[in-house]
Amino acid sequence: MGDPETGSGGNGLKRQLVESLVHQKKPLFHSWFQYLLLLCLGIFVIFVYVMSDSSLTWWKSFPLHEHYQMFFNLTNQVNLPPPYRIHPKHRVKLHETTEHPTVPPTGTKYHQAYPRNYHFVMDNTEVCKTKTPFLVLMVPVAPKNVAARDAIRQTWANDTLVQGEVVLTLFMLGFSEGADFEQLQEKLKQENLQHHDLIQSDFMDSYLNLTIKTMVIMDWLATRCNTAAYAMKIDSDMFLNIDNLVIMLQKPDIPKLNYLTGMLMWNRQVVRSKNSKWYVPEEMYPGPIYPTYTLGMGYVFSNDLPGKFVEASKSIKPFNIEDAYIGMCMKKLGLAPTSPPNPSLFKAYNTRYDRCEYSKVITYILGSSQELVKYWTDLKKPGPPCGQ
Repeated sequence: MGDPETGSGGNGLKRQLVESLVHQKKPLFHSWFQYLLLLCLGIFVIFVYVMSDSSLTWWKSFPLHEHYQMFFNLTNQVNLPPPYRIHPKHRVKLHETTEHPTVPPTGTKYHQAYPRNYHFVMDNTEVCKTKTPFLVLMVPVAPKNVAARDAIRQTWANDTLVQGEVVLTLFMLGFSEGADFEQLQEKLKQENLQHHDLIQSDFMDSYLNLTIKTMVIMDWLATRCNTAAYAMKIDSDMFLNIDNLVIMLQKPDIPKLNYLTGMLMWNRQVVRSKNSKWYVPEEMYPGPIYPTYTLGMGYVFSNDLPGKFVEASKSIKPFNIEDAYIGMCMKKLGLAPTSPPNPSLFKAYNTRYDRCEYSKVITYILGSSQELVKYWTDLKKPGPPCGQ
């Protein structure tokens, strides 16, 4: 048998040895812990400093700045569906080729629909300087849709002087995803050299990104063309009777400030069906009803509003229904859309073409670019459109 005292004594000695080691290590542990705290604090202060505007030049000279910049970009982004992201293949390249970026490359600012997160990579900044436009028509269009742009150039964008007023038409594009990216960009460059009417920004051009596209349009109007009296966002599949639009805006009772008009949508329910083209999840827009807005096919506004929309959008969570989003901006500003002098001027669909009818409206949605050219040619032929 073993000696119980030896046994107990041995356990006691082991316990005393362990306790003595713990007591000896406590000051050392505290020392290392304090050192780590100071080190973490120092790293945090350095990163705050290097990410400040005044130190961007120094930060870019740091060998690993691109690696850490990617980390900051990811951590600063709002958690929104992937279609809102800028295409990662082209973002760095665009930062390098943009002459006047509209936002420093320090991560997402506000949210992904805020337009100054994006860079204009193709622009026509002089168009509103050489002429002071009465009306600017802004057409969101897919980069590859040359047919739509050419049809518009042949028809309602053909004349820059309408009813004695200067009218400009410009096309807003994002990026098209695909292997032919470089070839497409070269074609767009040549198209712009010929027509001087393309504006392109570095967001992915998709249906889900129409809110981004619309807000970039607003930013362009606010920063590049604030001398214009009015502007219109109009889709590329539209018939536009430009004469009737200018005549309406020339009326003395049309407001020159805080004015938004078109086909008004009242008490429209938010679509929750995932099978719908207009589906919006509750986390993007929790309310059941949209504020009053103008249908996105074509709406007209006084040109003081674009800058106000951009500012208001800072605090409005983005969702993918662009015209309703503009309605939210109006609501945030304490404003509301106005019904046009004659509500029948803005129409959506027509089952058939009628020359007399098309001579009286401002808008109609069409089925193709060929229809636009065909109907416009017929409308402009000699003779009264409604007979004798």
